[in-house]
Amino acid sequence: MYGLIGKMRAATGKRDEVLAILREATTGLPGCLSYIVARDPADTTAIWITEVWTDAESHKASLTLPEVQAAIARARPLVTGFDIQIETEPVSGVSMPAG
Repeated sequence: MYGLIGKMRAATGKRDEVLAILREATTGLPGCLSYIVARDPADTTAIWITEVWTDAESHKASLTLPEVQAAIARARPLVTGFDIQIETEPVSGVSMPAG
């Protein structure tokens, strides 16, 4: 498996809009086992993203999908940067229903 943990920064006042774009664009991606977006409770501009994929190739291929490219184009003007991106090798986990 292949994993990523990243911290993204949204423009002031735009975090919820970026979160909505990420939620819309990350449903049913081939090879994606888990895609979690979270607010940072201590920073009103920060978004944490935790991803688990069957393999690195599935993640790379997802970035070429038309719906993902459209989401990136919509979010780009609202994102001010990326603070952290860490690759991981997941070994186990539990999937929970969205809620």
